[in-house]
Amino acid sequence: MPLGTTFEDELRRALQLRRIQQGTAMLRSAEGELAGIDPQTANAASLLLLIAQWVDVGYRDHSVLDGLLARFPNCARKTLSVQDYLRLRMVEGFCAFSSGELDRAIGTLEFVLRAQRDLPDEALAALAHFWKGRAHRKKGEYEASLVDIASAREFAQSSRDPIFTAVIQIQESWLLFQKGQHREALRLLAESESVLKATDHWIALGNIESARGRIVRRAGEYDEALEHFIRSIEIYARGDPQHVNLARALVNCASTRRLLGHQIRRKLDSLAKSRDSASAMSESAGAGTREALRVRHQQLYDSALQEVERAREIYDIHGHRDGIGNVAFTLGYLHLDLGDIDRALTDAAEAYRIGEAQNDHILMARARILSAAIENAHVEEQIGEGVDIAVHAANARQYSDEAWALALSTENRRLLAGASIARGMTAANDFFQDWELAQRCAAEATSLCGPGENDHLIEDLAALKTRVMRAWGINDRLRGWSEGFVGSKTFQQITEEFAEIVIPKVWLREDKKVSRVAACLSISPKKVRRILRNAGLVPHN
Repeated sequence: MPLGTTFEDELRRALQLRRIQQGTAMLRSAEGELAGIDPQTANAASLLLLIAQWVDVGYRDHSVLDGLLARFPNCARKTLSVQDYLRLRMVEGFCAFSSGELDRAIGTLEFVLRAQRDLPDEALAALAHFWKGRAHRKKGEYEASLVDIASAREFAQSSRDPIFTAVIQIQESWLLFQKGQHREALRLLAESESVLKATDHWIALGNIESARGRIVRRAGEYDEALEHFIRSIEIYARGDPQHVNLARALVNCASTRRLLGHQIRRKLDSLAKSRDSASAMSESAGAGTREALRVRHQQLYDSALQEVERAREIYDIHGHRDGIGNVAFTLGYLHLDLGDIDRALTDAAEAYRIGEAQNDHILMARARILSAAIENAHVEEQIGEGVDIAVHAANARQYSDEAWALALSTENRRLLAGASIARGMTAANDFFQDWELAQRCAAEATSLCGPGENDHLIEDLAALKTRVMRAWGINDRLRGWSEGFVGSKTFQQITEEFAEIVIPKVWLREDKKVSRVAACLSISPKKVRRILRNAGLVPHN
């Protein structure tokens, strides 16, 4: 079908109904003519914006737009109508977003929104807010993102576009998830899926499964999370086996397998501790269990390494630097777990360099948290001479401080909690043993963790608190208080610390019954649960 009004109308209709296979086939059959679009082409700006939207739903990538935009120099744009000029700027904003130039994308899309504020084109406004909200989200600016995404949804609803509304709600769901509203996030995903399941919009359907995986993973349900990620991989692969969203799902799969590996490692450690007290009769059965767990542990890490390498291949095809940075970050943790500290440090450095080049503070902070963990591993394992240990300890402090500063520049509370835990673990390492700072960091991280979270971050926080409690010593603290040594603490702070010592002990004595503890100490069950959650003894829910 030659380019023209009929072609554009049919292509637009296919987009509105998310008939992805039909629209992609139309675009591929017309690629020769589309490559020749210039200012003399009828409805050129409108057609370019339509192609950009198709790129967003899975047709090729933003590079197809770069060459077309080059055909519209400033001198040619002077003759365009205001609406066509704004459409071209929209395409530029989308290309900037797709290539990781987030500030330029936000500025360009904000210009479009301001320019048409008095006489708004609801469809254009919905799209501009949608793309701008995603750019803010990628920067970690979640409040600004939620404002734009909500505006996009309202404009789409006003335009009576239920399918685009459902697509927007997937983004809204993720932002509510970041705010700790897990049930509402899952409700929105189910609502979106009910609309989109009649389409072949594989990117959106894959995104729904991926988002579900992220939500249940944060609740500590790693097996269920893995199932969601595997389903998302299958959906993406059917649409495009080289798509960047498939690579992202592979990285999520690998990360989840790593967390499952941690659970198995803890089981193995527990079995090792109990082996000495085991009877000779049960020793053989215990050995079989341990071997099965070791095999499963190795399988999980082998699969994870394969998944991140496959993700890197896909990201390399697209030159997707952010994705390659996340691959390096994930590989770093896998190599650290497997004891390859040198490779882990190289991975962390690569992730940081990519984040710095992209001005991606989230990736930079994560890379520094990983680097601090690696340097602390050097300290804990006493690798090298005494002077080397001091260097590793100093590096850990520098990296954890940098991670905290970078995390503060975002609105990612989980990133802040992770950075605070990294600072606490550094303060509590064998070199510094700064228990005051470690305790402050643990309290800080606790305040940043939300309800319903029961994943690796909560486990890391519990490990930090346990380390502080064991090393600092309850008796020393009680003795100091009895002698009036309270430092700069207020009476309320001392009371709270005392409760954190006493309540877990009473809870254990009272058969782990919150109601008994509350009755015994004449305090509210709510406070008992809060103290136990903070101590990592019961899940956040």
